Amino acid sequence: MTQDAIRIEGLRKTYAGGKQALKGIDLAVPEGSIFGLLGPNGAGKSTLINILAGLVLKTAGKVTIWGWDQDRNPRQSRAAIGVMPQELNLDPFFPPRAALEVQAGLYGVPKKDRRTEEILEMIGLSDKAEAYARTLSGGMRRRLLLGKALVHQPHILVLDEPTAGVDIELRQMLWRNVRRLNQETGMTIILTTHYLEEAEQMCDEIAIINHGEVVARDSTANLLGQLDAKTMVITPESDPVTLPQGPGITAERREGGLIALSYRARETSAEQVLQLIHTQGIRLRDVRTEQADLEDVFLELTRSTPAA
Repeated sequence: MTQDAIRIEGLRKTYAGGKQALKGIDLAVPEGSIFGLLGPNGAGKSTLINILAGLVLKTAGKVTIWGWDQDRNPRQSRAAIGVMPQELNLDPFFPPRAALEVQAGLYGVPKKDRRTEEILEMIGLSDKAEAYARTLSGGMRRRLLLGKALVHQPHILVLDEPTAGVDIELRQMLWRNVRRLNQETGMTIILTTHYLEEAEQMCDEIAIINHGEVVARDSTANLLGQLDAKTMVITPESDPVTLPQGPGITAERREGGLIALSYRARETSAEQVLQLIHTQGIRLRDVRTEQADLEDVFLELTRSTPAA
């Protein structure tokens, strides 16, 4: 039976001035999963991550990390988790090798157990090991942040917007390493990202937070299945004067002479849509269908959740 790498119960955070960032979050992250934590700006994701990392004190609730209660066993719970933050908070005078050594020392990793050279190679900074951090590019600094999060060999790795503003090559390198860590070591990965296609491709399960509350939590496949909106895109032989009209079907023109017909799969079948097109005398050159993606689910769930 799958254990929970992280279990959160009734988590609340109210900042000075009365702003409620988290309003009773209940969440479990399965061990060995790649788990997506999504939500619009201001939803509470960063507050949640900072509480997990021990950087922000919660107002109420219980957090258990790798079986350790965060209140009763703060050192053990913090040692079980590594966080790659969104901000580039690096000492500008430490080269990568020294930065990793210092970070390992802060976690109490004995010299004989340190994996500095292995981590430098994994993040592609072996040739920059002695370059001052201030001389590194933004992408290289992000790689170094990942390396610092891994020095104590945590069971759980949290990636907070890791690919924001980076080039495609760095993004692909990061995801290769994340998949390898997950598959070869069983490391649990928690990912926040604005790139929903990444979450769709990478994550086994996803939780969506809005206004400090979990509005959805399920497998990626099940979340995508929540929306049964489908679109049939047709290329007619000639441009019709009027668009097809029918119950439960809406049509709009697209560039290149295409016509998109949207419908709900539970209410209308693809056969009915094709029958409507035929009865209205439209001859087809080509036809294809589109289904909802994670962005559609995200927008639907966050749009329907009013602020408190």
